[in-house]
Amino acid sequence: MAEEPAPIEQLPPYRLEGARSARSSCKGCRKKIDKGVLRLGVLIEGPFGSGYLWFHLKCAAKRRIEDVEAAYVERAWDEGVEVPELESLRKIAAENAEEKKTRKLAPYVEVAPSGRSKCKHCSETIEQGAPRVVLLRAVEFGNQVRNGPIAVHPACVAAALEAPDSATEAPGLVAALRENSTDIDPKVLERAISELGSL
Repeated sequence: MAEEPAPIEQLPPYRLEGARSARSSCKGCRKKIDKGVLRLGVLIEGPFGSGYLWFHLKCAAKRRIEDVEAAYVERAWDEGVEVPELESLRKIAAENAEEKKTRKLAPYVEVAPSGRSKCKHCSETIEQGAPRVVLLRAVEFGNQVRNGPIAVHPACVAAALEAPDSATEAPGLVAALRENSTDIDPKVLERAISELGSL
């Protein structure tokens, strides 16, 4: 009689540990997780089996506080691993949620705070105090596409909207700029809009 195959070890749904190497990347900030840095693994089922999505613990607190709380309930770390107080991670999550509420929605007009930024269309410097228009551009991360903000001169907006990776559309743009730019001088806003040219 043939022996039954040994059962495949079931991975726990969460794993809190110091990174074993510097090869994993955080799914929150997309940066490398250095060896020894505390990371949270969230188990997923993929086409090639089970595996973990890894996050810096603070990035997980900002984006997936429910998973962090569940990992703490399950004590998903080995003996001897030092983890921060859950309350400190909840505070990070609350601060991030508050910041999201005040974050501006693109497109909008703002005043350049310094003379260090460059127009993402023409690559020329945007002078300090000059108006700049923030648009959205599609950015690929592996097989995902996300919209990220770019700043351009008002006169470069029309050309930037024609770029293949533009995620902002010309119809309704002027109305959106007025609606989303209430925190700057109305004269500066209207000046920027007048420089857009024909869309």
